[in-house]
Amino acid sequence: MSQAEGAMSDVTVVVLPPRFDFQHHVVFTASYENFIANPTSSTLQLNFAQVTYLDTSALGMLMLLAKKNSASNASAGLVIVGAFGSCREMLEIANMSSYFDIR
Repeated sequence: MSQAEGAMSDVTVVVLPPRFDFQHHVVFTASYENFIANPTSSTLQLNFAQVTYLDTSALGMLMLLAKKNSASNASAGLVIVGAFGSCREMLEIANMSSYFDIR
């Protein structure tokens, strides 16, 4: 999992791994908590382009991100990009579009 900032577009991007599951809980949580505590851009973009598998713990991590973001004073825009196939279907079934702008 990697994180990069796009200074031109004011977007912080988190690139998710091919298997997005509980194994990545610590790294994922640290990346978004750091962003929420010290926002350097107005949007947090989660890049799902490499993700071929996600489980319910990943959905839970996404919900926690959305909840903590909405509770913060500087609530940022949350965007999911590149989700495809069964991963996109899971995001839709879990109604993640209520919390994230899914592109």
